[in-house]
Amino acid sequence: MDFVVLGQLLNTTLVFSTALIFASLGGIFSERSGVVNIGLEGLMMFGAFAAAVGGYYAQDAGMGEWAPWVGVLCAMAVGVIGSLIHAVAAITFKADQTISGTVINFLAAGSTLYMVKLFFEGSGETPLIDGFSKVAIPGLSKIPVIGEGIFNSYPTTYLAIILVIVIYFILFKTPFGLRLRAVGEHPSAADTLGVNVNKMRYIGVMLSGLLAGIGGATITLTTTGTFAHNTISGQGFIAIAAMIFGKWNPLGAFGAAVFFGFSQAIRNYVQLFEWSKSIPQEFIFMIPYVLTIIVLVSAVGRSSAPKALGEPYDPSKR
Repeated sequence: MDFVVLGQLLNTTLVFSTALIFASLGGIFSERSGVVNIGLEGLMMFGAFAAAVGGYYAQDAGMGEWAPWVGVLCAMAVGVIGSLIHAVAAITFKADQTISGTVINFLAAGSTLYMVKLFFEGSGETPLIDGFSKVAIPGLSKIPVIGEGIFNSYPTTYLAIILVIVIYFILFKTPFGLRLRAVGEHPSAADTLGVNVNKMRYIGVMLSGLLAGIGGATITLTTTGTFAHNTISGQGFIAIAAMIFGKWNPLGAFGAAVFFGFSQAIRNYVQLFEWSKSIPQEFIFMIPYVLTIIVLVSAVGRSSAPKALGEPYDPSKR
């Protein structure tokens, strides 16, 4: 491979990684607070739908290059609303968190498809919209391989990389992060010290919805340009795998998300080779999901989840 192809492969890797980075960061906030969030897939679906619809109407209103950002804001809002359903069920009513998250996934799959048909006269997908364009950083974009690969990316990719650093700092260097991690490890001890456990968990789940919503929006506004029932296609579950493999750490989740993004990018490049034509296309498209399963199996016993993860907090039992 020459430098140009390597740069393009790196760039494609980041394109596929970006949505996973956002969603896995969201999952970290929720699960660090002690709430399992299997619903990342559904929250990404809500975000992708909201971004497509919001971006379409903003574009129709003549907002031009600001239209994709309107889509992102819509995705953030709808992601938070969707996550509140999970938060109320899991935190206030102490429902089984895995079941609650699964309900979010089913609800998102059904409701978004219904609303697409409702808004767009029975169509199975939203109209094509103009999403984000890649932004080259002057000077840096001319560096061989990494210039084309990293410094000529979508705005959402730059935002995702920045958020990895910011969220790492928030979680491990601020009082807020300490409280959030405390309610996920020892909620009784945190409560004794005056930390409102349920409030912190609500914040964690809502932040997961906000970030997963942006993750879904990223796919709509950079890759597909439209929303349909198969737009997310398991990306939320891959984000969960990235979070677990990254040991609930933003830096680790980033590395895992890039790995999974690479597996999707290499899937596209494999199809360019002549020898790949003898392989059924279904097997090639299985690559990212097979790698996800392998990584999860290898992570069993090596990743240590927050100690109170999945346990509803009952103040009377402390």
